[in-house]
Amino acid sequence: MVKGSDFLLIIVAIFCPPVAALFISGCCSFDLVINILLCLIGLLPGHIHAFWLIYRKMKAEERYGRGGYIYIGQGVYEPVITERALPAQPPPYGAV
Repeated sequence: MVKGSDFLLIIVAIFCPPVAALFISGCCSFDLVINILLCLIGLLPGHIHAFWLIYRKMKAEERYGRGGYIYIGQGVYEPVITERALPAQPPPYGAV
């Protein structure tokens, strides 16, 4: 399902694909460099790459929930693992 933020990313990707790649992958990432190089080759490869990044982000939101993932790079997302507090264990018998 396309959300408002995804729709905005699609609009940005139509006008300037490297900016959409910047929003998704962050500054100084390899995906941003690839997208800039693809745009220098021709706009269509840059658009395809930007739309692919948006698609992978949307799939990660469906799979892990909003904010439940971390972008690793090259279109790969991993779930966020939070530490849960373990219940207090009773002291072992006979040992002090």
